[in-house]
Amino acid sequence: MAPKRRGHLQRIHKDAETFKKKVDFLATDVHKRSESTSDLIQRCQKLQIDGKKTLKALNGLTKADEPAPVGNYEQRKQEEVTKLQNILKHLETLFLELSPPGPSSTKDEITTEDGEKEEDEADDSNGVSNEDDDDDNNDDDDDDDDEETEHVSPLQSGFGSYTVLCDFSGEQEGDLTVKKGEVLTIIRKTADGWWLAQNAGGNRGLVPKNYLKFGVGVSEEEESDEDNDEDGSDEMEDIPEKSDEEKYGDAENRQSTPHSNWSTVRKALTEIDATDVLSAMGAIPSGFRPSTLNKLHTEEGIKYKGSHYLQPELSQSQLSFKDLFFDPDSGRVRPRQVKVNVCFTLWSCKQIPTPGVGVQVLSRHIHLCAFDGNQVLSNINTVRVTYNPKSPKTWTFSPRMSGILPTLLDGDCFLRCNSSSPDLGILFELGVTFIRNSTGERGDLSCGWAFLKLTDDSGNLLPNRTYELPVNGGTPYEKDVAVEASATRGSPTSVFQQMLQSRRQPKLIIKLKSPDSRTRALLSLLPDTLLHSLSCVRVLTLHRQLLCDTLLMDRPTMQSADLICSPVLATFPLLLDQPDLLDALRSAWTDVDASMSRSQRRNLSHVKQEFYRVYMSSVYFLLHSPALPSYHWADPSTEEQRARIIYTTLDSLKHKQLNSETLGGAEVYLTSDHEHLAFDISECTFDLLSVARQRSFRRQVFTSFFDVRKKTHRVVVQKAL
Repeated sequence: MAPKRRGHLQRIHKDAETFKKKVDFLATDVHKRSESTSDLIQRCQKLQIDGKKTLKALNGLTKADEPAPVGNYEQRKQEEVTKLQNILKHLETLFLELSPPGPSSTKDEITTEDGEKEEDEADDSNGVSNEDDDDDNNDDDDDDDDEETEHVSPLQSGFGSYTVLCDFSGEQEGDLTVKKGEVLTIIRKTADGWWLAQNAGGNRGLVPKNYLKFGVGVSEEEESDEDNDEDGSDEMEDIPEKSDEEKYGDAENRQSTPHSNWSTVRKALTEIDATDVLSAMGAIPSGFRPSTLNKLHTEEGIKYKGSHYLQPELSQSQLSFKDLFFDPDSGRVRPRQVKVNVCFTLWSCKQIPTPGVGVQVLSRHIHLCAFDGNQVLSNINTVRVTYNPKSPKTWTFSPRMSGILPTLLDGDCFLRCNSSSPDLGILFELGVTFIRNSTGERGDLSCGWAFLKLTDDSGNLLPNRTYELPVNGGTPYEKDVAVEASATRGSPTSVFQQMLQSRRQPKLIIKLKSPDSRTRALLSLLPDTLLHSLSCVRVLTLHRQLLCDTLLMDRPTMQSADLICSPVLATFPLLLDQPDLLDALRSAWTDVDASMSRSQRRNLSHVKQEFYRVYMSSVYFLLHSPALPSYHWADPSTEEQRARIIYTTLDSLKHKQLNSETLGGAEVYLTSDHEHLAFDISECTFDLLSVARQRSFRRQVFTSFFDVRKKTHRVVVQKAL
């Protein structure tokens, strides 16, 4: 009889029991002090790494992974998670006991030299050379371990004296209260940004690293530089630590607070990824940085995605809409004029440095958004570059080709924004997505940024013409950083040298233009804040019209918040996050629109009916097709596979629908020729309360988030890179 297969959850349970026994043995040895303190700390750190790996594997398990049915699966999984979390808390207590935040009076306490040895051992236990945690003993698995565990980077290694930049009041057990100007000795550095420090009185505790500056004393020049910051930022000591505690909760709950961005700030400033490693190796130009806008777009949920800004925004009272109204005279969406409504074309980029050897570039692109120098005010849109290997430092954009150009390559864009900020403009971040040849690790890199302020000193919009924008290095929160160190070497002594140096400077060329009357009328029907491709305006306005009909005409009362049966409204915003499906809808609608007569185009009821049919028989069908792989950014194989499936399926459906009467009918979904995913009620349910934008409070929180990020960025990031 074949042996019974052990399930994943059962195996994790056994590993947890073994892990608990090891922790119990460590606790016994800690109380007996049977080994040296450094050896005990090393064992504690290794167990912490193993415990986090086990907990991560447990959180990634699903019921479908089990080879056989498991009763009360979720309950048993939660019990194992709770057990592991309690063990990890016990380990943290043991670690603090081994290195207590109190006066150092015995010889068994860790001195600075012991701390240096401890960090080296921690690097070995967390780095790529760990052979105990590596079953296959190869470089690829070592790099995988780097991704799964928090480790001390070579950029963070080394000890010395650090000066406190501003007061920090410890609120939790283990924190060290420090004053501005105090000199600390760092005992241990960790990747989460909380360092173990010792003051002159021998007291030890945890201090956030962005409150520290390497060296003794803070120069008056740097303090005056902080005071005279061009962005109007306050001094570092003005960061209200106490008010942050009261506003967002204590340090233990910061990451779990729904509206707190403190955890995002800490992660953005402390994490070490492939980009940081390449910077340390000198494999990329000095002005390159991890992509700021890509981090916001991928790690902040839907806050900066076009699908979020496409939804209606609620008014201050939360009982009506702020940007969606019905015009009873025309039966259409009421046009709305906003403070900024511009169209522009991305033309080209010149003298953009290329990443060094050892990386393969998967995508060259530009992230763009509305920006006021302090915060992002719109969705983040991405346009991919047309790259020619013969001119590696020149980026160009594909020309318009009768509307068949993919949205991702379309450099013709529009921006609608109703912000009253006098510094409102468009932020362009040039970026690349790469993969390291040696490890296979992916990363997103900023090759520089440019900013176009849309108004002059008098508050008038800029004239429509071509603009050459200088490309700056670093991030939008850093000033006077060159893209390449060689670009600013020496000062030109003659007019000819100045001209030559000007031609070598990286530049972004864009053109502001005036839309025609038809496009201007369509843009006035869109949300007050949106940045997207001009080629998609027609389908976006049709969705807006269906939204108006459903929410303002078909609801029994304006206070009704019941679920609405509307497959189009429930799924259309997803297309803005999957540009290939948006292209499929745009192409299908263009074919139908071209076949309609002039009188049919003027009949709004007929146009909406045809759009509904086209949507249901094209992208709605594809959204729930099991053959279509999930959308992944800058994955050539997935993009090619999706394109093949999309257009093969659309062509097959087009041949089956012999006339418009059956277009989008139920028989399309009942045929045995195509498979479908299991039906989910969310496919056709529009939930107004969950999708309506309520941004009055979020805007206040975002302002706080960017103020803190701007103040701490120069102190931390420049040292890390």
